[in-house]
Amino acid sequence: MKRTLSSVVLATSALLLAGAVLPGRTAPGRTTHAGHGTNILVMGTDGRDTISAAEKREFHAGGFACDCTDVLMVVHVSARQDRVSVVALPRDSYADIPPHRDEGTGKQLPARPSKINGAYAEGGPRLTVATVESMTGLNIDHYLQLDFRRFIDGVDKVGGVEVCTARRLQDKATKLDLKPGRHRLKGGPALQYVRSRKVDQAADLGRIQRQQRFLVQALRGLQAKRLLTDPAKTAGLVRTLLGSGRDEQGFTAGDLAELAAALHKVQAKNTEFATVPVAGFNPTRPDIGSTLAWDKAKAGAMFKTLREDRPLLKAGTDPKPYDPPRLMHAVTVRGSAYACT
Repeated sequence: MKRTLSSVVLATSALLLAGAVLPGRTAPGRTTHAGHGTNILVMGTDGRDTISAAEKREFHAGGFACDCTDVLMVVHVSARQDRVSVVALPRDSYADIPPHRDEGTGKQLPARPSKINGAYAEGGPRLTVATVESMTGLNIDHYLQLDFRRFIDGVDKVGGVEVCTARRLQDKATKLDLKPGRHRLKGGPALQYVRSRKVDQAADLGRIQRQQRFLVQALRGLQAKRLLTDPAKTAGLVRTLLGSGRDEQGFTAGDLAELAAALHKVQAKNTEFATVPVAGFNPTRPDIGSTLAWDKAKAGAMFKTLREDRPLLKAGTDPKPYDPPRLMHAVTVRGSAYACT
């Protein structure tokens, strides 16, 4: 069953982060310690089989699907549940997919080079988790994956999400066209907003930044309407996001609602948004094409900080993001930097 990228945005913003439990999984070189917080891998693929042909045309969501992850975000919830750190992993990052057993044939497959988004196509969510663990040293406790249908319905369920932009945003592929200012987007237009990657030369990094801006605004809206503290409203939103139950998830609505309520009071200034530091492009390879190279020293320091359940930003600092973002100058910001003012 294919999953699509955009529902992870609303799901993360709602802090429905219990995910599907992966008991007993420990990242290489690391042991599990109580009190070190919780790591959730939020993933979405580019499958387009959950929305109608009419919706694909209206919201320009057609095209070829590779059944690979278009979005990967590591969400770290502190042990005290008073801080959330979100680190995006660009889809074209170089990765060494770990050895694994093919679930269809039972054959043991060796490690191989790939783009990070190829792990899902080869081995689904569990191989994606194993790949991210091996690259970050993090123990992924849960994962979450959702689709276009749930995203559209979820945004409409909460009455839309307000976004703001200081410059005009136009994308020829998704037909996004937003003038400077504030815009309340319903489900379909919101899908166009979080999918657009041809707004400027920042490509996927620009799309990641818009997704993170959307997360902040969606969370503000949910908190303002107290949707995460009203049991009936929370249950309704959870049912919308989880869908009919036909897809693999591995967690209960109660788990999601409980954590959502616990994290309701997390303020935007106590949320952190980052993209893994990038050193540039690797030489193009005939087997995997062009890939992004992580800055090993900076990325290693970032993930070490998360493993130790420490904030990515020093107290009292409030960095400002580049808009559009710059390839080798990633800036970690507080959620308040992405909030509409």
